[in-house]
Amino acid sequence: MKKIAYTQLEGRSLGFYSLIAILGVIILAGLGATYYMEHHGHYVTGMTNQVVWGMPHVFAILLILAASGVLNIASVGTVFGKSLYKPLGRLSGLMAITLLIGGLCVLVLDLGHPDRLIVAMTSYNFKSIFAWNIFLYTGFMVIVGIYLWWMMERSMHRYYPKAGLVAFIWRLILTTGTGSIFGFLVAREAYDAAILAPLFIAMSLSLGLAFFLITLIATYHWAKKQLGNAVLFRLKNLLGVFVAVVLYFVAAYHLTNLYITENHDVERFILIDGGVYTLLFWLGQIALGSILPLILLYSPIGNTKMGIVTASLLVLLGGIAQLYVIIIGGQAYPLEIFPGMEVVSSGFFDLSLTEYHRYVPTLWEIMLGVGGVAFSLLATIFALRVLQFLPVSLADADIDPHTKKA
Repeated sequence: MKKIAYTQLEGRSLGFYSLIAILGVIILAGLGATYYMEHHGHYVTGMTNQVVWGMPHVFAILLILAASGVLNIASVGTVFGKSLYKPLGRLSGLMAITLLIGGLCVLVLDLGHPDRLIVAMTSYNFKSIFAWNIFLYTGFMVIVGIYLWWMMERSMHRYYPKAGLVAFIWRLILTTGTGSIFGFLVAREAYDAAILAPLFIAMSLSLGLAFFLITLIATYHWAKKQLGNAVLFRLKNLLGVFVAVVLYFVAAYHLTNLYITENHDVERFILIDGGVYTLLFWLGQIALGSILPLILLYSPIGNTKMGIVTASLLVLLGGIAQLYVIIIGGQAYPLEIFPGMEVVSSGFFDLSLTEYHRYVPTLWEIMLGVGGVAFSLLATIFALRVLQFLPVSLADADIDPHTKKA
């Protein structure tokens, strides 16, 4: 492999400034939605006392999982010594930080009173997984920041593989902690499963790589830089593997619940009688978000950039559907406060297992979530504009030593 030179994004075209303006407008709309929800109260959202995590949490966890997973590209090059991926390490680390910041912004702004974050950062209950996540998220940004610094600073370059190993281990712990938020909630029958931790790790790998592929292809197309098939085809095949792994864990999760008699009702809710949640599971998550991307990636269409981008977008949409089913569907299923007993009357929403909690996301929630995604993209573009994160060329002849010369 030739020595890789790096450059920053020029960003002088009308299209570049138009993209910046569009992202800025989306971010302002998200901030406006935040102000409206904080000023009027969360009753203007679709959230209730039963469904307390709404659409903003879906977007926030999507970005947090993607932040962990996108670092996998750098880890493959650093930790596992695959030289083909090393030129992508800088962009991978950058996106890990920007995606995490975007996700955390959505979480903080969804608190109702963002100043309450001070309480969360100064008062810790170490029996709560939320308290541990404060350290996991901040630690992740610090470690990846050091990893990037040592990767880019020539005098520190010999130390960066060690930072890469620490970052690799830390992101596995971080994603395990995110999955454990739901896995530790024993009161919710749709949660309370140890397999949610490895499921979230698998989801992070597919979502992160989907974000990375879209960003990589779009950036090199607009910047008119060479992007060869060697690295692109490796990444798209890797995405197919990750999507298949997510499908495996989803199947294992539901088959395990179907084997356990006490979980038959919640499985019937998700798989058959859940209305919008059943539709999102089968059509959004399984069909459009998993099976169709696999077909695209491993068909001749997957050998084109447009096919790869389309498959990546479908994976992201499938991830949103999957998180919607897990997070909101798990809350929509009513609490079974008295297992094995039939409640005659109650004012605490546990009257009947057929009375599911209703939730309809409002425009304000969607604006906040999309604003977080736009912030992550804008932060990525700004960093690419001012610092040298992009390889000058990713042509096959420059990064693949096995490329045959014409």
